[in-house]
Amino acid sequence: MAPRKRGGCGCWAAVARGLRGACFRPAAAEAADGDGGGGGGGVAKASHVHDAGETRYLNASNRELDVNFQTNHDGENGVDASIEKKTPHKLLQFTFQELKSATINFRPDSILGEGGFGYVFKGWIEPNSTAPAKPGTGVTVAVKSLKQDALQGHREWVAEIDFLGQLHHKHLVKLIGYCIEDDQRLLVYEFMARGSLENHLFRRALPLPWPNRMKIALGAAKGLAFLHGGPKPVIYRDFKTSNILLDAEYNAKLSDFGLAKAGPQGDKTHVSTRVVGTYGYAAPEYVMTGHLTSKSDVYSFGVVLLEMLTGRRSMDKKRPTGEQNLVAWARPYLNDRRRLYQLIDPRLGLNYSVKGVQKVAQICHYCLSRDGKSRPSMDEIVKQLTPLQDLNDMASASPRPRSTQRGKVHR
Repeated sequence: MAPRKRGGCGCWAAVARGLRGACFRPAAAEAADGDGGGGGGGVAKASHVHDAGETRYLNASNRELDVNFQTNHDGENGVDASIEKKTPHKLLQFTFQELKSATINFRPDSILGEGGFGYVFKGWIEPNSTAPAKPGTGVTVAVKSLKQDALQGHREWVAEIDFLGQLHHKHLVKLIGYCIEDDQRLLVYEFMARGSLENHLFRRALPLPWPNRMKIALGAAKGLAFLHGGPKPVIYRDFKTSNILLDAEYNAKLSDFGLAKAGPQGDKTHVSTRVVGTYGYAAPEYVMTGHLTSKSDVYSFGVVLLEMLTGRRSMDKKRPTGEQNLVAWARPYLNDRRRLYQLIDPRLGLNYSVKGVQKVAQICHYCLSRDGKSRPSMDEIVKQLTPLQDLNDMASASPRPRSTQRGKVHR
């Protein structure tokens, strides 16, 4: 049973809160301007799931939303309806006209990316304000618009507000505000100057240097560790290269919380849910049973770390038979030092740390364990990745074995 590409669990309290007239005003931090980036943008088709709640939502007035959904959905997904009273971070509430002006009428040349949710546009706003700014001035932002026919996307839109409205960490992308006006649904994020990890690994002409890969891996690991380690754990559920965004200094930040889910608490060992996510990244036990734990995210982290090691996509139908599924192909090599070097991204040449590669392969091996209980926690992974940031034992200066042809190992 393969996971459905997109999905989510509606959490309506944030919408109800927004419709009660709260006009939030945070201090928006300016992100560096550059070539790409934004809040999300992984290419994925949305599956349209219609249910009575969403039909009622689409036909409801603002007042009906406030009454019906505040009563029936507060606290779903673990979101606290009184979050405004507990967090110093407040979201800006934009008008559609303000965002239209900020993105220069949603011009095609301002598009940063497209996903199942909709398009992501580059825009500019005045600091600490919803007022649009002239291009190149003020605060650079990424504006994500929900396709008007994307019912399933609306669930994800609400989940984004619920989670990013209360979760704040330097390795999570910052949600600045939102717009809910008539049938328009938009989200406004800090702009991420270097775009997604996916673009750097698979679409850029120049290879992503090994030190940058290690910095990104550590930052993403810290983001997941933060989600898992709070008093109310959150399972990210869609960890993949397109959801890891990079700022100007290659600091990684997790984006797109549309599939995030409140984790088990108390004596509970897992959360039972329908299977959603992206094929190739989802943990096997989750796909088979629908039982979701933090170790499901750990498996996905192992897949992404393996992509950074190999320069290969998790699923690639263009590869020869037997190499299309990255985990299945790479698993026999991960615990074999003689064959390990056949995995390394050939675009790196000899510009990688020998000890770093060995340790990364070991981390991948444990993260990708078929037994979820055997996988390390994200806190343990952070501890293992931290010493890899400053290694200088480059392969170009070492007599270690390396692979120059597929299937052969040379000393």
